[in-house]
Amino acid sequence: MTPLQPPKGRYVTVSIHDVSPHTFSIVQEMIARLEKLGARNFSLLVIPNHHNLGHFLDDPEFCHWLQERTSLGDEVVIHGYYHLRHPHPGESLRDKITTRFYTAGEGEFFDIVGADAMRLLIQAREEFRMLGINPLGFIAPAWLLSTGAEAAMRKLGLLYTTRLKTVCHLPGGEVHKSQSLVWSARSFWRRLVSRVWNAMLARRLRHNPLMRIGIHPIDFRYRGLWRQIETLTSRALTDRTPITYAGWVTAATAPAPEPAHAFQS
Repeated sequence: MTPLQPPKGRYVTVSIHDVSPHTFSIVQEMIARLEKLGARNFSLLVIPNHHNLGHFLDDPEFCHWLQERTSLGDEVVIHGYYHLRHPHPGESLRDKITTRFYTAGEGEFFDIVGADAMRLLIQAREEFRMLGINPLGFIAPAWLLSTGAEAAMRKLGLLYTTRLKTVCHLPGGEVHKSQSLVWSARSFWRRLVSRVWNAMLARRLRHNPLMRIGIHPIDFRYRGLWRQIETLTSRALTDRTPITYAGWVTAATAPAPEPAHAFQS
């Protein structure tokens, strides 16, 4: 695994997960609150047909909003297609724990075969392109990504993907270690543990060139979680530049400038 050399400077990526017409109103309010703190250049993880509740192209207001947000500097990231995985017969105990307990049946790309991943990726990318939006990255629901799906992304020429603990430049395979802050809101004990864990993780990552803050719409419903999200985001913005994942990976993989003497005769 080749390390991905970070660009000079300190950065923070604020990613909003599970963006769709189904979560539209909450996401708008979240972004408005975060912008008051100085956040910008969000990575918007958009689900084309969230739980089969309706395709994003069937919602003109949502489509216009995506176009507006990208014009402001945000990026659209493909985030699965349905964000839904049905139980498979004969699953191992490990797979059941991963797909049902860890992610509540949403690990769509956890064990998907390459051909199916390719079909969904092509479909999603073409649908976003109908709006004039060209996603450069894919992030699997719950960061659960099969090897076949990763291979499909490389074949399609996508720029990057992320997992919970890493950011990967797909064309070259280089990886940068940076664990994302992320909250679990499904129960009281999960919310409590999340707050303790993220406070410790933020301190541990304070010297990392890239801080990743991953936020879900459900986080906004719980005052304690949202207060911590705002606090850690505000703290990160005091000495970090907000940047999208695509922007950071592009900067990290840009050719080094020629030394000044190379242009001297």
